[in-house]
Amino acid sequence: MQPQIAPSGQQLPRRHEPDLVGLAAFTLDGAGRVVSWPVTATHLFGCQAEAVIGQHVCDVLMTGPAHRALVDHVLAQVAAGSVGTTTVAGGLLGEGRFALRWEPMAGPDGIALLILRRAWPQSAPGWLTAATARIGRSLDLSQTAAEVAEVAVTDFADAAAIYAAERLLAADDRASLSVGHGITVRRLAARLAGHAESATSGVLPPGEVLFLTEGTPRAQAMVTGKPVLVGHVDDQITGHAAARPDEPEIVAGYRSFLVMPLTARGVTVGCAVFGRTAGSPAFDTGDVVLAGELASRAAVCIDNARLYDRERRTALALQRGLLPSQPSIPPGIEVAHLYLPVGDNVIGGDWHDIIPLPGGRAALIVGDAMGHGPEAATVMVQLRTAAHTLAGLDLPPQQVLGRLDEMAAGMEATLAGMTAAPFATCVYAVINPSAGTADITRAGHLPPVLARPGEQAQVLDVPPGLPLGLADGSFQVAQFALPPGAILALFTDGLVESRTRPIDDGLAALQETIAAVMARSQGTIDSACKATAQALSGHGEDDITLMLARIRSLQRGYGTARAHP
Repeated sequence: MQPQIAPSGQQLPRRHEPDLVGLAAFTLDGAGRVVSWPVTATHLFGCQAEAVIGQHVCDVLMTGPAHRALVDHVLAQVAAGSVGTTTVAGGLLGEGRFALRWEPMAGPDGIALLILRRAWPQSAPGWLTAATARIGRSLDLSQTAAEVAEVAVTDFADAAAIYAAERLLAADDRASLSVGHGITVRRLAARLAGHAESATSGVLPPGEVLFLTEGTPRAQAMVTGKPVLVGHVDDQITGHAAARPDEPEIVAGYRSFLVMPLTARGVTVGCAVFGRTAGSPAFDTGDVVLAGELASRAAVCIDNARLYDRERRTALALQRGLLPSQPSIPPGIEVAHLYLPVGDNVIGGDWHDIIPLPGGRAALIVGDAMGHGPEAATVMVQLRTAAHTLAGLDLPPQQVLGRLDEMAAGMEATLAGMTAAPFATCVYAVINPSAGTADITRAGHLPPVLARPGEQAQVLDVPPGLPLGLADGSFQVAQFALPPGAILALFTDGLVESRTRPIDDGLAALQETIAAVMARSQGTIDSACKATAQALSGHGEDDITLMLARIRSLQRGYGTARAHP
C-alpha cells in the first residue's frame, strides 16, 4: 500500500493492517467538515488531527465513486433529526469495509456524530459463527427470513432479500424446478442499509408474490442450484421498481448482486439476493464462499419454519372445520359448548357436535379418542364425521353407537409407533323439548351431570357400555326428565380427572360448580359454560370439552348455540 497523502500535502503514516478491528467516533458540521478527530481515529486511519480538522469527510476518507452523493444524502437525514447508517469502502479507506452510524447532535451548526467501525473483511469463521447463531431462533417463517436478512446487512451486504418458492408454501410441492418455466416466489423479508424497516417494507413488501421469468438471476440460481453473480440490475427488477414511486431511485444505487439458492434436504426452497452499492466493493468468489455457508444454514432454518407453518395451518384448518360453529338449534333448546386443547396441541382426540332432528329435537354428542395430538385427531376426524351422518338419519341412540363401534373396530391407526385398532369413548343424548326428556346412551364415557333448579346436581345413572372399537355392540338407553331450566352437562374426562385429583372428587366438584356458577351467571348458559370450565381446568393434563344444554321455558323465547374458543 502506498503512503497516504493528506489534503494539506503532509504524508500520513501507514494505516493499521486490514485485520485490525477498530472503532472511532468523530464529529462533523452540517456541511460534512470534520470538527473533531480523536486519538482513536488517528490510530485507526493514521491521519493526524491537525491534518484533517476543517476538511470535508470525503476528502479525508471517502474519496471513492459515489461517496460524496452518499454522504450528502445521509447528512440530509441527520439534519432532519434521523439516525443514518451506511457501509462504505474504497477511497482512502482502502480495501477494508466500514460500517458508519451518523447521529444528530444538539447545536446551532447541525453537528453530527460519526461512529465508524471496520465491518469487513472479517475473520470468516468468526463472522459466520456470530451470524448463524442468530438464525433460526424461532419457528416463525417471516421472523426466520428476517433474521437471515439482518445478519447479512450490513456485515456482508448493503441489501438483502429472502424469497421462498410459492409452490412449497402453498401446496408443499417438492418437485424439482425445470428449465423453460418461470418460477413463482414469495418475498419473505428484505433489509436495506440506511433505511428503516418500515421504509424497506414499502419498497420491498414482505409477502409479495412475484413471477420470475426464465433466465433472470433469481430463477437461474433456483433452477441450477448454483450462485449467480451479476453486475447490474436485471430488467425484471427494474420493471417491478417502476411501479412504486421511490423504488427506481433506490434500486439504481446498487451495482453488484449475488444470488444464492437456498437448498435444504435436497430441494431448492428459495433464494437469497444480496446487493452492494457503488461505494462498496463488488462481490467476488471469496464472497460466494461466505454466502454459501450462510445460505446453507439459512435454508435449513427456513425450511424448518416452513414445515412448522404448514403443520400449524393444517391443524388450524382441521380445528375450524371439525369443531361445530353455529349450528341451527331448535328454538326450544339452549346449548353452549367449549373446547380447550391441552399444552401446545391445536387439536386432539376430543370432539363434540350438535345435530338438529325432526320434531324440534336435537342430538348432542361428546367423544374422546384415545391419545393426544395428530394421532388422536386422525381417529377423531373419522368418528365425528360418521357420528354426524348417523345422527342425521335419526337412528335410535343405541344404534348410532353400535354402528360407530363397528366402524372403530375396523379402523387401524398408528399410535406411538404401533399399529392397533383405535378406541374411543362417547356419550350421545337426544333432547326432546316438547316431552321434556333426554334419551342418553354412552360407550365407556363418563356419565352426564344434571342440575335441576333448586336441587343439588347429580350424576346420571346411564348404563356405561364399552368403548368404541371393541366390537361389543351392546349399548343401552336411559331416559331422564329434563324440565325447563334444568342443565344437562356432557364433558370429557379432562375436565374432572388428573393425576392429583381422583375422578370421583372431580365429579363432585363439577356438581358443586355448575350450581354455583348458575347462581352467579344470572341464568345465562354460555356464561355458566365458560365459568365452569375455568373453575375446573387448572390441572391442564388432558383436552377438555364441555357442553351444557337445557330446555327453554316459555318466558325465555328463542335462541342459538353459543360457542367459546
